[in-house]
Amino acid sequence: MRGRDEDTGEFFSSSRSQQRREALEVLELAEKLAGLTPTQLAKLPIPDDLLPHLEQTRRITAHVARKRQLAYLAKQMRREDDETLEAIRDALDEDGVAARREVAAMHRVEAWRERLLAEGDAALAELLEEHPGADRQHLRQLARNAQEEKLRNKPPRAFRELFRELRALLVGNGSDRTADADEDGDNDFDTDEPDY
Repeated sequence: MRGRDEDTGEFFSSSRSQQRREALEVLELAEKLAGLTPTQLAKLPIPDDLLPHLEQTRRITAHVARKRQLAYLAKQMRREDDETLEAIRDALDEDGVAARREVAAMHRVEAWRERLLAEGDAALAELLEEHPGADRQHLRQLARNAQEEKLRNKPPRAFRELFRELRALLVGNGSDRTADADEDGDNDFDTDEPDY
């Protein structure tokens, strides 16, 4: 039984309905995780003790056995603290904080590339003020080559290379205020730059 505090009249724990809703949310999360590929799972902050249970769930294909294994996986996940489960949900959520930071960083790189192509040396001077360690000649040459490619309708080789250089400069060294760098100092983005 839940019981009540005699002074305040509040319940000591959540109701059974609330506990069931929370358990069903964890079961839904377990189903999402079981449907992911190993590569996708590796990118998520999943505790090491859950990984064998996830792998076992992914291997089982029989309907009833899979349902039973999913329930077991959810039970193991409920033993984790709420912060761990929220971190997993956030990483899965496309509108999550990490995804928004990644998108913001990519937009910043795109904006700098467009400025370098449109404004030339003025934009390059401003970029070098923010990042004095950048290679002026290499960036200028890539920008000129990208403009030349566009004029001649050639494949966007320098255009892409300029994007990669800017991404390494703005995001890779952790100086971008909108993106969090990994512990080793680089961010791996799955999305390639758009083809123009």
